Amino acid sequence: MGKIAFVFPGQGAQAIGMGKDAYESNPAARAIFDQADLTLGFSISKLAFEGPDEQLRQTANTQPALLATSIALLETYKSQGVTPDFVAGHSLGEYSALVAAGVLSFEDAIRLVRSRGQFMEQAVPSGEGAMAAVLGAEREALQALCTDISASGALVELANVNCPGQIVVSGSAQGVAAVVERGKEAGAKRVIPLDVSGPFHSSLMQPAADNLASELSKISFNVAQVPVVANVHALPVTSGEELRELLVKQVVSPVQWEDTIKFLIGEGVDTFVEIGSGTVLAGLIKKIDKSVQIISVNTAATAVAQ
Repeated sequence: MGKIAFVFPGQGAQAIGMGKDAYESNPAARAIFDQADLTLGFSISKLAFEGPDEQLRQTANTQPALLATSIALLETYKSQGVTPDFVAGHSLGEYSALVAAGVLSFEDAIRLVRSRGQFMEQAVPSGEGAMAAVLGAEREALQALCTDISASGALVELANVNCPGQIVVSGSAQGVAAVVERGKEAGAKRVIPLDVSGPFHSSLMQPAADNLASELSKISFNVAQVPVVANVHALPVTSGEELRELLVKQVVSPVQWEDTIKFLIGEGVDTFVEIGSGTVLAGLIKKIDKSVQIISVNTAATAVAQ
């Protein structure tokens, strides 16, 4: 019998209406959204269900809205009696994974991601940072190009190593522009600038990491009930203290998603349950290994149909 991993999406997966049917049909899911609204002091649920889009897309709103949706859908899915052998989340999704593993309370997590979003928005003045998706390049060749561009004074780094042929770079506007211009040198077929509010997962996010560290120090972290495969190094962690430190590093480090999925498959995971808005992770996992089973729990109906 193969093992099961629960995986949780991050920023970019948001969509107006997410979580709404779970809220309307499942008391446990409703309790999660109500708790989110109460904890934050405004209606993040209304923003998730109704928009407007430009407000939902603000990082400080997107992050708590996605977390609430993932945990509401997790609560709905719990009726199936499925328990994971591992959990992991993509960037912001790591906070959902920590709630699922019992490391963080939902209230602490929703407060943290609201602050994390605000810190990330504030870390770099608007227009000075950028991100781009690089399609078709090898990791090593792209790393070498980024190192070369950064050496000229225009910082750019790998931010998300998502799957073979899809890597996101992040850094200064000039550095990312240089990758857009010179991507073919690394074998890239296309380089697509991303519509984001900052250079996430780059060393330019250090001010956000420092601010987050002081918030994290006030919160209790429990030992994980199931191993959390961390973004920073794609290895399983159960220590609450180590997971706290990794959340700080995660802000300025690349998300090692491809390595995370390969590690899980190597550990015998053959079923991935993606819990949250959309099917972004399902798409990435298919590109890493077509043979595994992927279940996307993104509505109340899918949560009870499996």
